[in-house]
Amino acid sequence: MNPVEINRGDSPIVLGLPHTGTHVPDDVMANLNPRGRGLDDTDWHIHQLYDGLLPGVTTVRATFHRYVVDANRDPSGASLYPGQNTTGLVPLTDFDGQDIWTTPPTEAEIEARRQAFHAPYHAALQAELERVRDLHGIAILYDCHSIRSKIPFLFEGTLPDFNIGTNLGTTCAPEIEAATQEICAAASGYSTITNGRFKGGWTTRHYGRPAEGLHAIQMELAQSTYLTDEAAPWDYDQAKAARLRPHLTTILTKLAELAPTLKGKS
Repeated sequence: MNPVEINRGDSPIVLGLPHTGTHVPDDVMANLNPRGRGLDDTDWHIHQLYDGLLPGVTTVRATFHRYVVDANRDPSGASLYPGQNTTGLVPLTDFDGQDIWTTPPTEAEIEARRQAFHAPYHAALQAELERVRDLHGIAILYDCHSIRSKIPFLFEGTLPDFNIGTNLGTTCAPEIEAATQEICAAASGYSTITNGRFKGGWTTRHYGRPAEGLHAIQMELAQSTYLTDEAAPWDYDQAKAARLRPHLTTILTKLAELAPTLKGKS
């Protein structure tokens, strides 16, 4: 299986989809315990949620599961959130802190997975961002994520519905952060926060180089906004999604409109 799916468009927006994949090679699946085989930490149906929202948008989607190797982690293995509970390049536990392996991967196996899955995904993402920047003089990476709204191992309380991450404003022009925040705050019935528990993962931080015409912003959605329940079988809720999708469309459309005004800005 190809580790990455690419749909090319001519918009200045590129959607990154690092965590919607569910492919696990047989030899990896054999070493997961029953809890791990549930693949609970998937960003369930996020590619379906964003499908068709913006004409001409480019999408880059990892087809492999984050338990194989996490496409949104530093390939060196350095922690995104030092001092806080999190998961690594190849997670050893799930988001609840529970073991997911009967036989954890060796360092050699982790490196092999990095080369076979993580590296091709990021090579494709880098290439698409550069292609889009060549077309428009600017590229905006909108990194698409979701997570359960209640995970005590990772954060206290209930997560807001919209979690915007720009690594404290460093990964994109302030207009991008402000526009996204304004649209989310105006969305009736939804809650929002910027640079809260989720400040943008490695992807956002790595590609967000405004001075080079590359802007990046992460959107972490609470799964309660579009799933029937935040538990297996992780059903996509058509009614919830229909209510949420117009707000996501407004965000992406606004960012595409902003892009020409941001050329040369950092």
